[in-house]
Amino acid sequence: MATWPIGLSTGCFYKESIFECLSLIRESGFSLLEVCFSPAHLDYHDMAAVRAAAHRIDDLGLEAYSFHAPFASHIDISALDGSVREAAFAEIARAAEAAAVLGAHYFVLHPGPEESSEVSAREDRLQRMENTVGVLNRVAARCRALGIRCVLENKLPHLLFGKTSDVLWILDALDTTDVGACLDTGHAFLSGEFEHLVSKLMGHLKMLHIHDNRGRNDEHLAPGDGFIDWEMLLRELVRGHFQGAFILELAATASPELTMKNARRGRRFLRKLCRQIALNPA
Repeated sequence: MATWPIGLSTGCFYKESIFECLSLIRESGFSLLEVCFSPAHLDYHDMAAVRAAAHRIDDLGLEAYSFHAPFASHIDISALDGSVREAAFAEIARAAEAAAVLGAHYFVLHPGPEESSEVSAREDRLQRMENTVGVLNRVAARCRALGIRCVLENKLPHLLFGKTSDVLWILDALDTTDVGACLDTGHAFLSGEFEHLVSKLMGHLKMLHIHDNRGRNDEHLAPGDGFIDWEMLLRELVRGHFQGAFILELAATASPELTMKNARRGRRFLRKLCRQIALNPA
């Protein structure tokens, strides 16, 4: 049967403490988590808080499947300035240590800064890509030592290294094959590369960030609420023998209850579609 584990990113509660949302997530029937890096949610610099979160997750019978590395304009592993790159590496390495304490399997990174590709086109783009590879080699080695695996997420298309070809170039240029890929469905749909992205990334694909949109903005809707062709995507994953997990990455709403209602609806939508594909695999 075409089915995969479906978890939830705690990013939909990024404005509140992780300790305030875990019970609600568990009561909604989710067991797999991606833990969000937001300081208001869980400050990865505070290892005492991270250890407390790990204990709470375990007590509730939850599992931290992945941890999202911090991203911001100042966390730039591609920077031409070596001191900026070093500061970015230190920040990411600290977050990787938190991911290990949480017991996460995967450490999800954006392969580059949150910076427009148009702005960066004026600089030496190839040098920035090579800088990214150099830092990611160090990040991958740190993750390997910590017992977790680094995966690169496809970014929004207007950002530097937002094209699938950039992600593949970086993956191929790394010194290790330990680094995988995380397919973000919403980003892929906005990029216009959605139809062929699974086949391009399949050799590296370890997990998916699942969310929908209407083709204009990164809305982080529940699957089925936007315009993504989910049946096509799921059939591509079946053909590619994908064996990872789906992590719902949904927008925050006015209330935690509504947020979880959206998450449950998205999960039901995917499970129903998986059953239909299993009954009609052609």
